[in-house]
Amino acid sequence: MTQVPIGIVRFPGTNCDQDVFDAVAAVERACPVWLWHKETDLQGAKGVVLAGGFSYGDYLRAGAIARFSPIMEEVVRFAVDGGPVLGICNGFQILTEAGLLPGALMRNDRLTFVCRPQSLKVETADTLFTRQYERGQVISFPVAHAEGNFAADPAMIDRLEDECRVVFRYVDDRGGKGLDANPNGSINDIAGVINERGNVLGLMPHPDRAMDRMLGSADGRGIFQGLVEAAA
Repeated sequence: MTQVPIGIVRFPGTNCDQDVFDAVAAVERACPVWLWHKETDLQGAKGVVLAGGFSYGDYLRAGAIARFSPIMEEVVRFAVDGGPVLGICNGFQILTEAGLLPGALMRNDRLTFVCRPQSLKVETADTLFTRQYERGQVISFPVAHAEGNFAADPAMIDRLEDECRVVFRYVDDRGGKGLDANPNGSINDIAGVINERGNVLGLMPHPDRAMDRMLGSADGRGIFQGLVEAAA
């Protein structure tokens, strides 16, 4: 059976790279490949993941320096050519800084770091990354961030909603809204968005930490299965 190489980018300060490596390795046919930030090619990767953490210590603002790493020129080129790219937490922040996704991730409205299991509603199952889910399904991924407050101008928010590009939304355990459902103040409870072409997904919650029911949830497996299938 042909293996599908999936590149996992490592920046100085990335700390969820091993979680992502293990998550990718758990998917049939997937072969995780390390991509150091100074490299200038993708080593044959057919899909790319930007993992969570604190790239370059989050100096200036989260993702602002990582966006200029040599490897990002190749990631941008790969994405523009239609290759599947997944950004998780800090990876989502980097994708917005690189212009591959709209909006920005601002400081949490409570001005504190939040780390907890989080319920999410799947708003669309019609993407490369969410085919394993059903629209309206409530799933659970952990969150762990201080700058996850998604913001964009009103016109862009309307466009994302109208074009069904809001992929995940924060909800409570029953799938509804509540005072504590949104962990960061993100507008419209947005937890993840996809680009216009549908090949670049960014989300703040961690599917890489939701791969085993013994650890609280296996709901993250669908994201990586979708990525590998798209890459294949």
